[in-house]
Amino acid sequence: MSTSAPHRLATSPTAPASTYVPGTAGYRRVMTAMFAAGMATFVLLYDVQALLPDLVRVFDVSPSHSTLALSLTTAALAVTLLVAGPVSEVVGRTRLVHLSLWASALVALGCALAPTWDVLVGLRMLQGVTVAGLPAVATAYLREEVHPSAHGRAFGLYIGGTALGGMASRLVTAPIADVAGWRWGLAAAAGFAFASALVVARLLPASRNFTPRPTGPGAVLAMARGALADRALLALYLLGACAVGSLVAVFNALGFRLSSAPYGLTVGTISLVFLVYALGSVSSAASGRIADRIGRRATIPAGCALALAGAWLTLSASLPVIVLGMAVLTVGFFCVHGLASGWVTARAHLAGASTGQAAAFYLFAYYVGSSVFGNLGSTAWTHAGWGGVVALATGLLLTAAAMVTVLRKTPALADTSHIREP
Repeated sequence: MSTSAPHRLATSPTAPASTYVPGTAGYRRVMTAMFAAGMATFVLLYDVQALLPDLVRVFDVSPSHSTLALSLTTAALAVTLLVAGPVSEVVGRTRLVHLSLWASALVALGCALAPTWDVLVGLRMLQGVTVAGLPAVATAYLREEVHPSAHGRAFGLYIGGTALGGMASRLVTAPIADVAGWRWGLAAAAGFAFASALVVARLLPASRNFTPRPTGPGAVLAMARGALADRALLALYLLGACAVGSLVAVFNALGFRLSSAPYGLTVGTISLVFLVYALGSVSSAASGRIADRIGRRATIPAGCALALAGAWLTLSASLPVIVLGMAVLTVGFFCVHGLASGWVTARAHLAGASTGQAAAFYLFAYYVGSSVFGNLGSTAWTHAGWGGVVALATGLLLTAAAMVTVLRKTPALADTSHIREP
């Protein structure tokens, strides 16, 4: 495992002297590695999404059945996070990241070779287990290793990597699948994951400020209680679940809509719509910088409003307007998710709860939302058309907006050094 390059020390008396400061070599190594790891994770999570119409045809399954290749992956990930979070408090952050990336790349290669639908779904569930290591520790690692003044931008850059990973997953797999079949598309995603694992192995510095927590069932239960006792944390968990549910529901159904009349687009052409994920990367990084200045409470509502406006724009029959709506929805979602995920660890730290456990609960809710609501998106398409998909997304985003109201009414916390929750 490589060590970090020399870096300028943080001078704030309220932060560890070894935290990484923007503009230094150490900070660039951390963020490059975490960006690459975030990309790889989301490439492997969502590499089948653009291939759903192909899977329906090849394996002779229904559209709602085909989404099990995605929803069961995120469901397995959600459950595994409840274990990976506490484990990271004992074994450390970086060790879990490396193990997760290499194991995930191997399982992804197995998915490309799956002989039957049942084997593919089983391997996709295993994929959810193996990828859990990175999201379980990413925000906790960044909170510990990056100077507090740069937390917002650091979390935003990491989420930006996941956004580009979500885009790359479709752009890597779909065009290749159009030419050579779905197996080669998934094999390309596995190759991308192996390359990312090499980058992370070379660049990611070992933790400097990680302190192991006590082991044993009693200690784990105490950490869980602390992460569930705070009203704002509970609101953030539900906020993440509803926000991602709206996005995945719409994207899951989009392939079926655009491959049907009057559009009749191919899988490769539909995958170009996922270029809007690049805007999500920009959105998460920009909103992180804005939140560093004016606070998360003032920034997240704008993200919710944008996401809702984007979902409604997709009701248009015009293809350019549909793409515009997907872009606005994506920008709004990544603004919300980028800020909420970082807020969880900041709030947990100030509340005296385990940051790893709180991050695990947030991501558990997040991926349950992705799994359950994403699958409901395809069901809504089957039974109620695109109007039903947008109605589902609207309900989820209005629930997210209600959680924003709860957060705005919840008092901010401060520690003994008077560092206040942004």
